[in-house]
Amino acid sequence: MSTLTELLAEHTRLSGLAVDHLQRVVAEWQLLADLSFADFMLWIPLPESEDEGTIEGSRFLCVAQARPTTAPTAHPEDAVGSVVLEPEHAPLRRALVDQRICREEDPRWHQGVPVRRETIPVRRDGVVLAVLSRDTNLAVARVPSPLEIAYLGGAADLCQMIADGTFPAADAAVDTTNNPRVGDGLIRLDTGGRVVFASPNALSAYHRMGFASDLVGTVLSSITRPLVRDPFDASEVVKRIRAAMEGKPSLRMELEAGGAATVLRALPLRPRGAPAGALVLVRDVTEVKRRDRALLTKDATIREIHHRVKNNLQTVAALLRLQSRRTSIPEAKEALNESVRRVTSIALVHETLSMSGDERLDMDEVVDRVLPMMADVSTAESRVSLRREGSFGVVGSALATPLVMVLTELVHNAMSHAYQAGSKGEVVVTVHRSAGWLDVVVSDDGRGLPKGFSLERSKGLGLQIVRTLVDSELDASLSMRPREPKGTDAVLRVPLLRG
Repeated sequence: MSTLTELLAEHTRLSGLAVDHLQRVVAEWQLLADLSFADFMLWIPLPESEDEGTIEGSRFLCVAQARPTTAPTAHPEDAVGSVVLEPEHAPLRRALVDQRICREEDPRWHQGVPVRRETIPVRRDGVVLAVLSRDTNLAVARVPSPLEIAYLGGAADLCQMIADGTFPAADAAVDTTNNPRVGDGLIRLDTGGRVVFASPNALSAYHRMGFASDLVGTVLSSITRPLVRDPFDASEVVKRIRAAMEGKPSLRMELEAGGAATVLRALPLRPRGAPAGALVLVRDVTEVKRRDRALLTKDATIREIHHRVKNNLQTVAALLRLQSRRTSIPEAKEALNESVRRVTSIALVHETLSMSGDERLDMDEVVDRVLPMMADVSTAESRVSLRREGSFGVVGSALATPLVMVLTELVHNAMSHAYQAGSKGEVVVTVHRSAGWLDVVVSDDGRGLPKGFSLERSKGLGLQIVRTLVDSELDASLSMRPREPKGTDAVLRVPLLRG
């Protein structure tokens, strides 16, 4: 399915500013749909010919659609991408030509459901860019109530402001993920800033903030200020409510009062340029904030655990290194040095995780720190260089530790067994990441595999560790093959999506 931007680019010649305005309308229209108890669809006229992109055609294309959460939908089907003709949808043409809101006198039937349509021109800088249709499902009888009257009144004012070209404002930032919605809580203010309607959820939110009385009849800015704990936030919320009363768009604001956390957003209402008060959306986010704080505490605890594990592993490595210096037996010294290398590799993973915001880490950063360490602990007689080609990307911690262990063992195996003392060479770690796999090749240009070599029958501790990790931890595959013209390739294939 094409996006709004793609459909507008394909079928219109609208400027970037015009497209931005339509994007803002779509970002705000869930509010309109919920207030209206109706479906909203955005229509653009299709030209009869390609000449100059004229809008005198009789066809309209639906480029976006929103359904209400407060009422049954009038359009269960997906209408985006559909084309309609003017004779069957005359109100679209009337709104476009007359540049005013048009309403069908009689409802029409759509898939067995009576639907009343209202069409709203979307204007910007005096030019109608598109048409909104507001389709209400009339199959469910609605009894007028204060809540419904307040909702529909707010919707009517906002729709008129769309037709006026004043909503949404060009400088208003819309956060569709965190902004409060109609169902969270709605307050309607008159031109003097007094509450004329407060939904039950809005009233409950204010009760949790510490206001025990009814909101209706109060000046919202005056009763909110003493509830807010922080003096700066208290003055800021007053400023923003007053700005909305003056017709200026307001950003969302988070407040803490009475042990509760609340998000407020004020929307000015100025249909046809005349002050009509404001809508204030209220959302109680106390529980959300509590969960966020719990997650932050948990994340901090996990990072601290990784930090302590890293410190403990570094202590173990230091003790092993000290023991190695005091040992005169070459075989014991080599075994201790290999243990230092393995422990240090694991410590690097935990060090990276201790600085990460989640249980994922940049594998390239870890490998680029491990490879120089491998060169430092390689035999003094060899002159082998190390480098990486390609990118591992970001991986989870469950994959990172065994993968680093396998890589260090394979690199160490190549440096220890592929080259004679004093010989030069290069070990290359080549990686390719696809959608579901990580393909890694550790290549050397050394003497090659010994005659009769078998990975499964190898008695070396390093390759035994590799086989165990590949089978039990990575669920991966590993093979070793001759490399042309000389050397060896260790080929590792690791699945990124494991059950």
